[in-house]
Amino acid sequence: MTGQSLEGVRVLELARYQAGPRGGMILSDLGAEVIKIERLGGEETRGNPPIVRGQSLYFTVYNRGKKSLCLDMRSEAGKSIFADLVKTADIVLENFRPGTMDQMGFGYETLKSINPRIILVSVSGFGQQGPYRDRPAFDPLGQAMSGLMTLTGQPVGQPLGTASSIIDRTTALHATIGCLAALRHRDRTGEGQVVDVCLLDSALTLVEIPTAYYLSTGEEGGEAGRPPYKAADGHVVISATGRDMAARLFALVSNGNAAGGPVNSSTGGDRRRMLEAWCATRTKDEICEALMDIGIPVAPVKTTPEVARDPHLWAREMLVKVDDALAGEIYAPGIAMKLSKTPGQVAPVPTPGQHTDEVLARLLGYDSERLSALREAKVIG
Repeated sequence: MTGQSLEGVRVLELARYQAGPRGGMILSDLGAEVIKIERLGGEETRGNPPIVRGQSLYFTVYNRGKKSLCLDMRSEAGKSIFADLVKTADIVLENFRPGTMDQMGFGYETLKSINPRIILVSVSGFGQQGPYRDRPAFDPLGQAMSGLMTLTGQPVGQPLGTASSIIDRTTALHATIGCLAALRHRDRTGEGQVVDVCLLDSALTLVEIPTAYYLSTGEEGGEAGRPPYKAADGHVVISATGRDMAARLFALVSNGNAAGGPVNSSTGGDRRRMLEAWCATRTKDEICEALMDIGIPVAPVKTTPEVARDPHLWAREMLVKVDDALAGEIYAPGIAMKLSKTPGQVAPVPTPGQHTDEVLARLLGYDSERLSALREAKVIG
């Protein structure tokens, strides 16, 4: 196998929780060396539930494959070490509140003076400029302030947030895409730059049609909630888009076969009620088989156990088992980008400070005596 796509790229990650670390995880999966700079003892989310045999699954999912270096960034010695590491790096990834990196003494201008080729990827709640810049944020705030909650689940009614942190994960994708674009620019010009991504911007990309529709017409609409249909043994989702699909679907529903006569309803509400009644007397498998036979996109709404057993996901290696220092072995999500030449690799999560000595010896030339002195002074861990 040839080298991985991002082999030779080095990332210094100063990030916690999801949006920043997940971006670092993607870069690591694709072959970058991601050095996670943690406080002494490790990042606070190492204790976040759910816990599986002593290991935080939350931390594991977003930090597999990285190298852990525990460093006291508040000390002058720690800051000096970080500055020296910046000289060897391609990317600094951080998700502090805007202004925090400047307060630490490592704003972009300082980083650029240390390494003109450095790329700073800043992930935040509301971006590096704007009226909300200084507000703290987590995923649900992005869902709320973008309007996504008002569109989730049902056409009208009480706002509903998603169970998973989709804004964090979307932001991580934007951080990664921006990072790759900045690397491409640097390859051509030798210049680094700042990549600024945030939760609210990412959340808006999920409601871009309703927002643009309102600005264009002054009316709400464009996209509505997509509630599933209740079957006799659960729920299904039916996506009959376009007139041809809709005609085939409602011919089947109203006449019992796809070659039947015209649909005897004139409004969307009538059609919805007709389809609800048709689904209610059939199982999920019966509905899916009937609609797939006439080319209508349909799928059962699955439970987590059903998803975990889905053979398609296992065939796609989207669910994998990895070795773990605490749990022995643990299941993790696979790599979503399937590259034929450089497929990437899912690697174990590091223990706190596992690679501190190795990184400082290899990149900065520290000998065992110097490492011992720094550890005794509680600069490294």
